[in-house]
Amino acid sequence: MSELELEQRMNIKFLVKLGKSGNKIREMLVQIYGDNTMKKTAVCKWVKRFTEGRESVTDEDRSGRPATSRTEENIAKIHQIMRENLQLTVRSIVAEQVNIDRETVRKILTEAPDMRKVCAKMVPKELTEEQKQRRVTVCQDHLERQDDILGLVITGDETGVYQYDPETKRQSAQWKTVNSAQPKNSVGPNQESKQYC
Repeated sequence: MSELELEQRMNIKFLVKLGKSGNKIREMLVQIYGDNTMKKTAVCKWVKRFTEGRESVTDEDRSGRPATSRTEENIAKIHQIMRENLQLTVRSIVAEQVNIDRETVRKILTEAPDMRKVCAKMVPKELTEEQKQRRVTVCQDHLERQDDILGLVITGDETGVYQYDPETKRQSAQWKTVNSAQPKNSVGPNQESKQYC
């Protein structure tokens, strides 16, 4: 509970003791707190409670089982699993290795200051050293024949069609720590086959 909410509850209690109605109390709170005023239903709830004789402005302790899945041991275990394989999904962590609720695992990962889920940056292909050197040589040859190059250029409409199924952005997503590099998704030289139509 915030300080502002506690302060508004104290004011409601005071105004109930003065005999003000729920609507009048709400109007006064809006004049004082503006957009930060409690919702009308919450004001009416507290007016009713104070009218019935309640004195405390704080929430009562709730019964029920305390949270046991967000322990330091479970948090450390989940972080260790993620560091071993950054492409694991929350569902696979829950199903395979941890016996806690999927939503709890998601909260542990998203609220960790050093973890976030990012998608891989698409790189068309990773070239071998030989392929890189070949490109440099071809470019140098073209620069040497610069005066003649524009007469040799042929243009046309082309459509590139890949003969493989690239990963979607969602499939390439993985967890990243603050210190790890941006993941890259590339097509190797033997994986790509491109036809022009």
